Amino acid sequence: MSTNNPGAPARPAQRPTSAKPAARPATAKPSLVKPAPKGKVRRARLQVSKLDPWSVLKMAFLLSVALGIITVVAAIVLWSVLDLTGVFDRINSLLVDFQGPEGGSVDIKSFASLGLVASYAVILAVVNVVLLTALSMLAAVLYNISATLVGGIGVTLTDD
Repeated sequence: MSTNNPGAPARPAQRPTSAKPAARPATAKPSLVKPAPKGKVRRARLQVSKLDPWSVLKMAFLLSVALGIITVVAAIVLWSVLDLTGVFDRINSLLVDFQGPEGGSVDIKSFASLGLVASYAVILAVVNVVLLTALSMLAAVLYNISATLVGGIGVTLTDD
């Protein structure tokens, strides 16, 4: 039936209103997302099947640089605390007591000065940055190889 047909009966323009009251007030807007029930915890079981070696390299480098900075600062602070508390002087007096008066004096600060300790700490930090970065990259590649064989590590995530 076409509305352009002059012989067709005319349809009413509006539908008659029903006697049911409105289910929601006019001011309340319907929610598009329903919150999860309080008693249910959603769980998702996922598998880490591949690690991107480039992202592992970047993250390992940044973390190892932070660890290197911590190493250098800790070595300097430790040397300063030992110097302020007089540990080096006590070690010098202990060495003099062991050697006797004719043995001469030994100065520990000449062997372990602040500059020397700081330079050793920097060398150790640089070696640690290179080793940790390389080993992390190697671990990511080995994980990818073993994950292709066994499927990866299973992780269960929950929604609290």
